[in-house]
Amino acid sequence: MRRFGLIGRPLGHSASAAYFTEKFNREGITDCEYSLYELGSIGDLPGLLERLPELCGLNVTIPYKRDVMAFLDSVSPEAEAIGAVNCIRRTADGRLAGHNTDVIGLRAALNELLGAAQPGQALVLGTGGASQAVQYALTERDIPFALVSREAAKGNYTYDDLPCEAVEASRLIVNASPVGTYPNVDAAPRIPYAYVTPEHYLLDLVYNPPLTQFLDYGRQRGAHILNGRTMFVEQAEASWRIWNA
Repeated sequence: MRRFGLIGRPLGHSASAAYFTEKFNREGITDCEYSLYELGSIGDLPGLLERLPELCGLNVTIPYKRDVMAFLDSVSPEAEAIGAVNCIRRTADGRLAGHNTDVIGLRAALNELLGAAQPGQALVLGTGGASQAVQYALTERDIPFALVSREAAKGNYTYDDLPCEAVEASRLIVNASPVGTYPNVDAAPRIPYAYVTPEHYLLDLVYNPPLTQFLDYGRQRGAHILNGRTMFVEQAEASWRIWNA
């Protein structure tokens, strides 16, 4: 049995195991299993790998996309440039190779949301590993951006000092934070939504629930909205290709 899985904390919101189990059943893949491995610390990763020698590949989610890089034998150039890893391939000789498939999912999501539109500037909410992939994808599209963080040292703005004018002028707003993820479905990033217009595009990397408070506030203002499902599916399929290369 070839084993695959997701590491992170917490994992109660994740659809990864259900997605891959359905994929294996649909495609007649009978020798593979995908499980959730909630790690209290990234330092628990070597022990997990030792216990499960048949573990061939892992996805990585919050809060370990950056910290996991210290445990890898190699990192793809793109993941190195992004500064975060969300996919690990374990080779036959036990070496760990890190990749970033989040950016593949983000390219697909931005294509779906924006089409031919080219926002003059963007706001990225959050400064973690997922945010780094967003920043990379926006740079590829020549969309300048500002970062909003809970900590002043990590972003251009904090949520407490974010100017209304910045929201009004940033026609693309990406929630790259976990705020609003199940079970905290009533939460939303603290931005002045009154300045969101029908000319705005809101992308939420959260996919559970499908309509987050962030997106619902945008919908109420007439904005174009997209949740994280497209990104989730595309990054999952890209991970599968890497594991089977």
